[in-house]
Amino acid sequence: MQNNRENWGSKIGVILAVAGSAVGLGNFLRFPVQAATNGGGAFIIPYLIAFLLLGIPLSWMEWTLGRAAGLHHHGTAPGGFHYILGKKPWAKHLGSLGLLPPLFISFYYVFIQSWILAFTYYSATGKLMEVVAGGYEPMKEFFGNYIMLNTKVGPIPAAILFFLITFACNMGLLSFGVRKGIERVNKVTMPILLIMGIILVVRVLTVTDIGKGLAFVWNPNFSEMLNPAVWLAASGQVFFTMSLGMGIVFCYASYLKPKEDLVLSSLTAGATNGFAEIILGGTIVIPMAVLIAGNNIEECAKLGTFGLGF
Repeated sequence: MQNNRENWGSKIGVILAVAGSAVGLGNFLRFPVQAATNGGGAFIIPYLIAFLLLGIPLSWMEWTLGRAAGLHHHGTAPGGFHYILGKKPWAKHLGSLGLLPPLFISFYYVFIQSWILAFTYYSATGKLMEVVAGGYEPMKEFFGNYIMLNTKVGPIPAAILFFLITFACNMGLLSFGVRKGIERVNKVTMPILLIMGIILVVRVLTVTDIGKGLAFVWNPNFSEMLNPAVWLAASGQVFFTMSLGMGIVFCYASYLKPKEDLVLSSLTAGATNGFAEIILGGTIVIPMAVLIAGNNIEECAKLGTFGLGF
């Protein structure tokens, strides 16, 4: 049978696409919160161990399984498991579990994507700067009104409007397929994201008293390393940030060419994600939040990881 499925057009394309699926709010928001609440700088030790012993081997496994499935015209877990497990009758049902994580992720992540679009709009119009100038309480009220649909653009709740725009953009991008859609966009947007992240790191490090914010995240508490919950948190962060076991890498790897060097591609994508997480994520959002919220940081954290970031 002729295989008419698309393939990634280049090695850098697949690396940036997989890195793009991993680099996101988990790096910039979830990781620094996990570090701050699990030993600060000491959290890096169990995190790196989990990355080396769990993240890299499991990533190689998922890349390998995905490419094997793709060579037999399967790009999702049900079809891939059906082939890999010898076409057993129950294999497709087991593989169906791999459809749930991307489905659940799409439910909430596109909505949170739309928050970013909205905050970009409010930043461009000057509204966000006015709110920030007022301090912690106005910021909390502004964010709360937005997510509770009290902020409106005309008669339409702003959160709904920006969600519909974001959803349409996502579906439009996917309609172009792997090479002309996902790969082409990631070749442009991923370098922009990393460059903007580096610029923000430099800017943050020049802010007066930023040492207080950095200390909140990174002051090491090595006694926490004796706490099994810290090691579980580090392992969970590795799974979350590398998109392991979610069917995402499996699907992307199914579009690899037969002789693609998946070991190097996987390592490069993982290293890009790690750089964004530790260097960029650990430096930008939470240290600035500590300076802005001050003594209210603990109360602010009750809004949740994403609430704290926004």
